[in-house]
Amino acid sequence: MKQIMALTVAAGLLCAPAMAEDAPESEMGEGFDLMEEGARMLMRGLMSEMEPTLDALRDNLEQMGPAFGEFVQSVGPAFGELIEQVDDFRHYEAPEILPNGDIIMRRSPDAPAWEPEPDTSEIEL
Repeated sequence: MKQIMALTVAAGLLCAPAMAEDAPESEMGEGFDLMEEGARMLMRGLMSEMEPTLDALRDNLEQMGPAFGEFVQSVGPAFGELIEQVDDFRHYEAPEILPNGDIIMRRSPDAPAWEPEPDTSEIEL
């Protein structure tokens, strides 16, 4: 009798979770659908609010395009020369601007000794 009672209780315990899962599963699916729809509505609202700002940004970039190209052409070579002369920017302190407008980049005291790269260009004799 005890064995039959134990089997009945065990079967009831095993079936209870399966029966309980049916109701929350449909509610959970509905909850996820509502959350998904809410997220879509939020994104639509954000995009509609950001659209004028993005349009203005696109217009500004179109106007600045030619000027930016000229800037890159004029400053690009000088910046390339600077990169060749500086071994690693982490070895330098923040630049200082002097009263006369000159900019100084001092090497950090704890930086390793600077060794310029040897000139590998050929010299005609």
